[in-house]
Amino acid sequence: MLGLLINVAEQREMEYLIKRELEENLFDLEDERIEHIVKPAMKERYQLLFRLLQRVASPEDCMKYMLRKQTK
Repeated sequence: MLGLLINVAEQREMEYLIKRELEENLFDLEDERIEHIVKPAMKERYQLLFRLLQRVASPEDCMKYMLRKQTK
């Protein structure tokens, strides 16, 4: 296990950067032009980023970025 000591400004910056990455990843996941072979790796990256967001953001903020289960 690793620890990280950051101040409030750094926490906000990390939260901002992670949210931007998540939004970009969501946009790409919805893009039909991206091959379906690549999408599982993108979903895995999204989950990793989401777990990082859970460590620095409030639960309310995290709820906005939860992936919806798609039935296909």
